[in-house]
Amino acid sequence: MQSIGIAEAKNNFSALIESVENGEEVRITRHGKEVVRMLPVRRKPVITDEQIERELSQIDALHAAIRPGAAVDVLLNGGLGS
Repeated sequence: MQSIGIAEAKNNFSALIESVENGEEVRITRHGKEVVRMLPVRRKPVITDEQIERELSQIDALHAAIRPGAAVDVLLNGGLGS
C-alpha cells in the first residue's frame, strides 16, 4: 500500500494509476488524513470456478444422501398433537 499527499499525487497521477493497475492500493491524503483510496477494479477471485463446481457437487451429493425420516412425516401431516 502506498500513501501519498494530494500535491504529489497530482504530479504523479499517471504513475499512481499504473501502480493501481498492477494491483497496488494507493491512498491519497490531505494534511495527513486519508481522503481517497484507489483500488484495482479487478482482483483475482478468492475461489476458482473448479472449486465452486467441486463444492456444488458435494452439496448435491449431500442432498441426495439425506432422506426425510419419520419426524419430517409427522410435521408434514399436522404436527405432534394431531
